[in-house]
Amino acid sequence: MWPKFKENKIIKILLVILVAGLIVSLIASLILWSRNLYKQNYYIGKSPDIQRTISISGEGKVTAIPDIAMVNLGLETEKIDVTEAQDINSQTMNSLIEKLKTLGIASEDIQTTNYSIYPRYDWKDGMQVLRGYIVNQNVTVKIRQTDKIDQVLRIAGELKLNQIGGLSFGIDQPEVYRQEARVKALENAKEKANELARVMGVKLGKVVSFSENENYFPKALPVYDSRAELGFGAGGTPTVEVGSQEIVVMATVLYELD
Repeated sequence: MWPKFKENKIIKILLVILVAGLIVSLIASLILWSRNLYKQNYYIGKSPDIQRTISISGEGKVTAIPDIAMVNLGLETEKIDVTEAQDINSQTMNSLIEKLKTLGIASEDIQTTNYSIYPRYDWKDGMQVLRGYIVNQNVTVKIRQTDKIDQVLRIAGELKLNQIGGLSFGIDQPEVYRQEARVKALENAKEKANELARVMGVKLGKVVSFSENENYFPKALPVYDSRAELGFGAGGTPTVEVGSQEIVVMATVLYELD
């Protein structure tokens, strides 16, 4: 009897220990799961692996002289006969294109942007009476030699064009200046980061991420819509100043701190 009783007691003790161990393991698992869940929610959208970082913005500016100009030239012709209006309009605009080519402006830099025909009516005794037909034709001209802008405007005046506008200036290959501004922005950001790290008593580490924004700041230019505003018929062609454009790149760099 005694040995058997002792054996049963040992088995009971082992069972109690086993059950207790299972309970402890279950509690530990629940605690670990809760902790991981808390971390997952707390660090949502963040990286818990990168703790010591510093974000710095730098600015790079480059001033460039525009090397191309764009201008819209057009003619509105009104005649009672639509064919006559078309003929006069086409002859004038064809003459414009030929004269532009003699200045060295290539065909691919002259683009027709509008050609339209519509009737115009007057009201007489409560009724619509046909007044005539309007023919509109416009071209956009890219002038790669900006010193010839005045000559282009003079030709427009000589041909009595009555739609002149959209004069603007640009840079044919802006990426060259954009890259120069980008390098300046990165150098500016690194200089700021090194100075801030020195003040904080830490060492600047590797770059974690980089982003940039880019802006152009061309000088405002007037828009001309008639020959009178351009000075045609009142003393000649105005002198047009090309001005300058400022290309600005803002760079934001995220550094690790060692």
